Amino acid sequence: MYRSEDEDEPSAPTPAAIIEQRSSFLEEKAFKARTVLLFGTVSDTSAADIARRLLALDADSNAPINMLVSSPGGHLESGDAIHDIIRFIAAPVNMVGTGWVGSAAVHLYLAVPRERRYCLPNTRFLIHQPSGGAGGQATDIAIHAQEIIKARERIARTIARETGRPLDSVLVDIERDRWLSGEEAVEYGLVGKVIMRKSELTG
Repeated sequence: MYRSEDEDEPSAPTPAAIIEQRSSFLEEKAFKARTVLLFGTVSDTSAADIARRLLALDADSNAPINMLVSSPGGHLESGDAIHDIIRFIAAPVNMVGTGWVGSAAVHLYLAVPRERRYCLPNTRFLIHQPSGGAGGQATDIAIHAQEIIKARERIARTIARETGRPLDSVLVDIERDRWLSGEEAVEYGLVGKVIMRKSELTG
């Protein structure tokens, strides 16, 4: 077959186009598998993305959604948003911890009943009180300090409610960083079961 001199050669796909195609392919597979990933810091951006995915999956079907979490935590209110959306939708969510689950990530992890809280064998958990470093006028610093105290009590109430532990005991536990292995998290009440395979998840 002959090609005229004026006819352009077909252009090869750019690296950006290849990455976009792969991303679209993986997004489609994740949606069909009803799987949502939270890897990295909890932020407004990640919360908006996860909320959108959860709502779309919920609209698609009432079948369980599997959410894998590996996060050091981050913005508490963004974690609150994910926590509340998980409770808001009709589809049940299986929460699977992997890597490490800390701070605000623990808060959103606790959005589901204990029987739907799982972790993989090498997962570690970190619970602690919120921290802050507000500056400015003394009155603003005082307001910020009051809000941190409120957030600390709210986090402690959630942990106490979802683990069955006394509130006073939880308040003591989160006074400093407390690390837990998967098995220790089961004993504490954060996790329902340590699993190794997807087939062990609740349907």
